[in-house]
Amino acid sequence: MDLFVLFKRSGPGPLDRLFRALVPLLGAFLLNGCSTLGYYGQLAEGQWQLLRARQPVDTVIADPASSPMLRARLAHAEDARVFASEQLKLPDNRSYRLYADLHRPYVVWNVFATPELSLQPVTHCFPIAGCVAYRGYYRQGAARGAAALMREQGLDVYVSGVEAYSTLGWFDDPILSSMVGWGDERLATLIFHELAHQRFYVQDDTEFNESFATFVEQEGTRQWRAARGLAAIGTDQLQQSDQFIRLVLASRERLQAIYAGPLDDAHKRVAKQAEFERLRSEYKQVRDSQWKGDKRYDAWIYSPLSNAKLLPFGLYDQWVPAFSALFREVNGDWSQFYLRVEQLGRLPAADRKAALQRLI
Repeated sequence: MDLFVLFKRSGPGPLDRLFRALVPLLGAFLLNGCSTLGYYGQLAEGQWQLLRARQPVDTVIADPASSPMLRARLAHAEDARVFASEQLKLPDNRSYRLYADLHRPYVVWNVFATPELSLQPVTHCFPIAGCVAYRGYYRQGAARGAAALMREQGLDVYVSGVEAYSTLGWFDDPILSSMVGWGDERLATLIFHELAHQRFYVQDDTEFNESFATFVEQEGTRQWRAARGLAAIGTDQLQQSDQFIRLVLASRERLQAIYAGPLDDAHKRVAKQAEFERLRSEYKQVRDSQWKGDKRYDAWIYSPLSNAKLLPFGLYDQWVPAFSALFREVNGDWSQFYLRVEQLGRLPAADRKAALQRLI
């Protein structure tokens, strides 16, 4: 693809953002060789196709060819979008005031990888986002191919479909067709989460960024429900989610102790598989004794487990309690909260982690 052609076709609105985004990519092409060129090429092509598919939400709602369900979901999403800026103090821009039909269930597929006997993620560094603990692909087949190559290298690998992502304000991110099938409230929470990434982002700290956005999503959803006169999310549902996450995080801690311990690699592999069976057993006990047999997590827990599959839990949830404590410290003032988050984000990585630990 001739990337310079995109500058001529993009129109006056996104031209500057597109230029800023693609120039670093072109530099990466020149510096990193053919394999990187191919990967960044699919990123550029996928993002460009997404940009071309965008339409104003008002246009889609007014179109009689749009399904009643889609029109209702988008109208609800626009209410949530206004709430995000006016009440949650999230960016007030064109993001999520546009819609794009992808004709596929996910916008990208993320590939997570760890060494066989470690929970340390294999990281990938990008010109805009910095270093993150996954690699994204716009085609499922490409993600599976990359995962297969990583497995041949002896890595633990997990492929996960993603229904939304943020370009951190470089583009006007649309509501995606992959988002609207989750229901009105889930669509609102995704908007809150992704706008939080636009509000603040620290390069090379996935745990910080995702935990911050997850807290904004959770607290934003609580306030969104209250503003609409709805009851708080059921205690049982929250407890189930919290218990499941704690089961997985406890398993991660035990695995870390195994990998750091004195066993040789052969015995560590045996202990690793025994730990996965322990996780399944503990899950089944909690499900059957406390959740009245609710099986919402069965598909995840009973499909193959690996270090990489456990990885997103630590990334997305690790510091949520710290941000919750910080929000209480500022008495629920969103502007003051973001100011404090920015102060944390400017700290050196080790100091930032220590400050978050103190908040917990």
